[in-house]
Amino acid sequence: MATSDELKFHEFDEAADLLAVNPDATTTSISERQSHVAVNVSTGYEEGELREETDQTEVLDRIKGSLLPLPGKNFVRHHLRNNPDLYGPFWICATLAFTLAVSSNVSHALEKRGDPSFHYSPQFHKVTIAGLVTYCYAWLVPLALWGYLQWRKGLSLHVGSYSFLETVCVYGYSLFVYIPTSILWLIPAAWLQWLLLAVAAALSGAVLVLAFWPLLRSDSKPATLATLAAIVSLHVLLAVGCKLYFFQTLPSTIPPLHPLVTAQQPPVLLPHPANASAPLRQ
Repeated sequence: MATSDELKFHEFDEAADLLAVNPDATTTSISERQSHVAVNVSTGYEEGELREETDQTEVLDRIKGSLLPLPGKNFVRHHLRNNPDLYGPFWICATLAFTLAVSSNVSHALEKRGDPSFHYSPQFHKVTIAGLVTYCYAWLVPLALWGYLQWRKGLSLHVGSYSFLETVCVYGYSLFVYIPTSILWLIPAAWLQWLLLAVAAALSGAVLVLAFWPLLRSDSKPATLATLAAIVSLHVLLAVGCKLYFFQTLPSTIPPLHPLVTAQQPPVLLPHPANASAPLRQ
């Protein structure tokens, strides 16, 4: 292994040869090169951390925008800004599927806690069903809507369209409000559950309507109303379907009576034989 003195002499010899060939050349030492490499590595690491923090802040800002839709603020224009992401929609769908399945299992266990014959067993198939329904809705419905807008755009120059990723991003973030709603559905009050569903569907549907209204308002009135009605109806249908399937209240059944416990018939009074044979007195 070369010592530091040897490295210095080699470095000096290389610099002397370079200056002999080109007197105007400048040389840098090995220590300077190492310092430059260290600075470049640390700068790249800091830029990566800054970029990650920026992405997380952007996702949180978009989640807040999906929870508080305001008239006149288009989700695509004010929050996506031509920079859609799939990170937020993917994890929102995964979290929603998980909370639906877990909350459904907990709700079922709480409902049957007073039944001594009930033995709890986790219903893992609900995780699969919740994930399948959520991801199919978050991808297939935006795909159909994007294709329809592309078709209408070809027929009318006044109809606009978003990119497919922007459409998926809007639908993905609009589902976030159902995550806290599915947790609050654990409260065993039917009227409160339906009220929470109505509020969540209104907020989530408003995000979609405010996002796609600028594209549809230039189309014919029947086409615009039909498209908006389809968007809102499918969104409400998803919420109602999840509520009825994952949080359905089973009808209370009256246990059958024990065969030994039967209704007692009143005793039949028979006349005494002696009284029956006695003649009637006038």
